[in-house]
Amino acid sequence: MKLVTWNTQWCRGLDGRVSPERIVEHARALADFDVLCLQEIAQGHEGLDGAPGDQPAQLRLLLPGFALFFGAAVDGFSADGRRQRFGNLIATRLPVAQVQHHALPWPADGAVSSMPRMCSVVTVHDPVLGALRIMTTHLEYYSAVQRLAQARALHTLHGEACERAAAPPLPGEPGTPFEPMTHTAQAVLCGDFNCGADSPEYALLKQGAEAARLHDVWPLVHGAVAQSPTFRVFDRRYGPEPLACDFVFVSAALAPRVRHVRVDGLTQASDHQPVAVELA
Repeated sequence: MKLVTWNTQWCRGLDGRVSPERIVEHARALADFDVLCLQEIAQGHEGLDGAPGDQPAQLRLLLPGFALFFGAAVDGFSADGRRQRFGNLIATRLPVAQVQHHALPWPADGAVSSMPRMCSVVTVHDPVLGALRIMTTHLEYYSAVQRLAQARALHTLHGEACERAAAPPLPGEPGTPFEPMTHTAQAVLCGDFNCGADSPEYALLKQGAEAARLHDVWPLVHGAVAQSPTFRVFDRRYGPEPLACDFVFVSAALAPRVRHVRVDGLTQASDHQPVAVELA
């Protein structure tokens, strides 16, 4: 299974041009992906630079043969009643078992600007790996308090899913909301975590019993070599030094199956760099 994750900045490149087509083109050049996880996808936020329009609809046309699932962390309305949504999108050509969207904590922090955050989870069936949960998220940038609370919630979500896989609920009637569902401890958690590998949020995500522990794929492949930066590589408005903050974590059972991981450090189609992972 090949996966690409990318914070797209509503598909706005460093040249100021908004282009979902360019995002898909560069992602395909990076990997023949089975799963594409995108953060910062906009729908109706015409106040954003480049007036992005309905990007879930645009991406659906660009990805024939893929099922697309858009999770809106921000879901509001303009003064004239038009819906304004902003969040994460998962596209996959693998069979899908179920979809969940989880709002993440948003504790008060009046000292900074912030917005709601969420995690989308799509359970797929890979012909080699079996059932696994694809989780993608984008944590708060400006508030360390909120970011740590959100990382803790992600850790809890994965832990609860592992517990359900070990002790699934009794099956209900088919065709009802209580019908049997797919429960699996296998998971991929990816996205923009807005923190480095030396942060408490990163350390928290890797805690827990071994069976439910999450592993960063980069050191699994590259050992002690630091991950290539994914943010502030070309645009230094948010800080003087490049930073690796876009990560891919896998559950314990998937860790031995990670074959490749790389960062595209050349594209300027967003202010973040995409990350590609292959599991086999």
